[in-house]
Amino acid sequence: MLSEMSANALAGQFFGLVALAICLIAFASKNDDRLLVLLISANVAFALQFVFFASWTAAALTLLVIVRILLARRYMGRKTVMVGVLAANLVAAALTWQSVVDMLPLTAAILGTLGMFMLRGIAMRVVLGLAALCWMLNNLLIGSVGGTLAEGLIVVTNMVTIVLMLRAKRRYSEAFEEGVS
Repeated sequence: MLSEMSANALAGQFFGLVALAICLIAFASKNDDRLLVLLISANVAFALQFVFFASWTAAALTLLVIVRILLARRYMGRKTVMVGVLAANLVAAALTWQSVVDMLPLTAAILGTLGMFMLRGIAMRVVLGLAALCWMLNNLLIGSVGGTLAEGLIVVTNMVTIVLMLRAKRRYSEAFEEGVS
């Protein structure tokens, strides 16, 4: 199978696997700041993957994801900045659109933008999980084994982290209630 792949396809698979490793570490983190910093690194690998697969809308939107992460960290809750990022996503998608498959990365980019600017903690991870589902379907359709596995494992890891955060929240509130009584 590997001998039949082009150099570009092999490079795309490689960068998908690199992104996989980084994303697993990122979504296992309960610390929002660490999560976002690791996501920047993973998205560099994803962008390279999309370039090698000639998936131009996904590549452009992934580069904007990096910018979005940086802006969301600095301008959390700022709707005007968020609207600017959403507009940039729409422009990038319009300029690079190739097929209906490009709707998946656009949907993922919009969900990720809303989640990172407006949400934190569990709610942010739920929305980022939905975005990961869109990215996973995109990777599946373009033929990226590494990218599909990365996003699928991100969804699972994200769900486990959400459950752990919910349990910790429940334990904290129970301990608080016992202390007040």
